[in-house]
Amino acid sequence: MTPRERLTPKEIQIAILVWEGLTNREIGKIVGTSEQVIKNHLRSAFDKLGVWSRLEMAMYVASHGGKDWPPEAERPGTPYTQAIGAD
Repeated sequence: MTPRERLTPKEIQIAILVWEGLTNREIGKIVGTSEQVIKNHLRSAFDKLGVWSRLEMAMYVASHGGKDWPPEAERPGTPYTQAIGAD
C-alpha cells in the first residue's frame, strides 16, 4: 500500500487544498470545520505521507500529479467516492 492509499478522503481533500496554498482557516471554511480539526487531519496525513510540514506535503502532492492527484475516481466528492460511502 502506498502512503497516499493510507489517506482518508478528507485528508486527500485537505492535502490538495494545502497544495493550492490555502491556510488552515480557509480550508476549515471550505470543509465546514474548525482550524483545530484541520490541524488534526494534517498531523495524521503528515504521518501517513512521511512528511514534516505543509511545504513537504505540497511538494508531495505536486510531485504526484498536483491538481490531478489522486486520479479523479478516487477524489472526495466524486460520484465514485460518494457511491462507496467515502466522505
